[in-house]
Amino acid sequence: MTTTLPKDGDGEAIQALRPSGAAHAISVTAASARNGAAFSSSTRVVALYATGAVYLKFGEGSVTASSSDHYFPSGVYHVFSLGGKVTRTTHIAALRVSTDSTLYISELE
Repeated sequence: MTTTLPKDGDGEAIQALRPSGAAHAISVTAASARNGAAFSSSTRVVALYATGAVYLKFGEGSVTASSSDHYFPSGVYHVFSLGGKVTRTTHIAALRVSTDSTLYISELE
């Protein structure tokens, strides 16, 4: 069966998610910004909500976003996987599309 649910490190769909780890808020401006602290090693998915349209890039501690990265619209709550056991994203960088905004990130398990 096809699903849009995020998957755990073993490739199995996660049926329910709960907050874990930390909550982050990134001030998104004309310069790329990322979460200051890495996501918890137990966090496999994050939920994002932006108050304005942003460009996103997932990566490691030095990741930066540019206007050629993934567009994420304002006012949408969406869950993203951070990867599996071997390769896992630790940071998210964001860049505003046109107006300054805030990107809220909730670590989930």
